[in-house]
Amino acid sequence: MNDSNSLKEIVKNKYSEIAKSSSGSGCCGPVSDCCGNSVNVEFSMIGDDYKSFDGYVPDADLGLGCGLPTEFAGFKNGDIVVDLGSGAGNDVFVARSLVGESGKVIGIDMTDEMIEKANQNKAKVGYRNVEFILGEIENIPIENNYADVVISNCVLNLVPDKRKAFKEIYRILKPGAHFCVSDIVIKGEMPDELKKSAELYAGCVAGALKQEEYLEIISEAGFYNIEIRKSRRIELPMELLSKYLDEKSLLDFSNSLQGIYSITVTADKK
Repeated sequence: MNDSNSLKEIVKNKYSEIAKSSSGSGCCGPVSDCCGNSVNVEFSMIGDDYKSFDGYVPDADLGLGCGLPTEFAGFKNGDIVVDLGSGAGNDVFVARSLVGESGKVIGIDMTDEMIEKANQNKAKVGYRNVEFILGEIENIPIENNYADVVISNCVLNLVPDKRKAFKEIYRILKPGAHFCVSDIVIKGEMPDELKKSAELYAGCVAGALKQEEYLEIISEAGFYNIEIRKSRRIELPMELLSKYLDEKSLLDFSNSLQGIYSITVTADKK
């Protein structure tokens, strides 16, 4: 679990399978291992409902988010928006409805199958100012000082080098621009048995940082006005925990881990 390339392959394989099956089974759906075998457990981390949002495209919503970054993104007509880990295009299409025809929205995803699915959805809605690009968040294929807003929904926790990811976000934002991301963080200590699980990494949990460390990384990247706009506790099912922890470890878990949270964070570039 410590090798960056191995982690990326685990995530890539899992989300490729999700794109092919068109069923949400990542952060917010039934858990499956890196080989696609369901373990019949669901995380109670369903993202907020997008259905009332303008621009919502049902085929683009695979249920993989853990928040609503578009809710606090502060889009303006004509903005250039970059969505990191754009999947089938859910947040991209909602953002497009808010920036209008004079704006532009670019989705970045490292999975070929997700890019293909997003482009299929784009063809259905006929947007000309939406683009999906294959790329990694640690090396975003976007020029410096380009975007007015960067968004991401439950994806940065899957990136092995989060410091590099936030530095990349800083690089592509225009001076004075901002980001809004929803992500998973922890308070307290995560047991080593859970941290080492490839299954839980692909399910957005094992790769989560402590909340204070997460916010510190954002600050170290150069951002200011860092604010948690929304926070919601997530419960891991006992059925899932018992796969990895014995009785004593379960007790230690309940004593040492204060909670797993979905947070939505905004911050400004200087």
